[in-house]
Amino acid sequence: MCAIITDQFLNYSKLRGNDLITPRPEVNFPGLKAGDQWCLCVSRWEEAAVAGCAPLVRLESTHEASLNVVTLELLKAFEASV
Repeated sequence: MCAIITDQFLNYSKLRGNDLITPRPEVNFPGLKAGDQWCLCVSRWEEAAVAGCAPLVRLESTHEASLNVVTLELLKAFEASV
């Protein structure tokens, strides 16, 4: 799913063992900052939603297979305004 990254999500993800903040030049990863758009796996996004720190999503850029994990209603509740 396409998410608009927030500092709250970045800190949550890092605490869960997935540091998306630190650049990793060896794999051409620049590191993320608040406001970046990034593809997240739906299971991590759902985990963050339950924890109260899921970022907003761009529904038009989110694959419909996400609906196999989360409801459209939940996604719409986190839909970023264009």
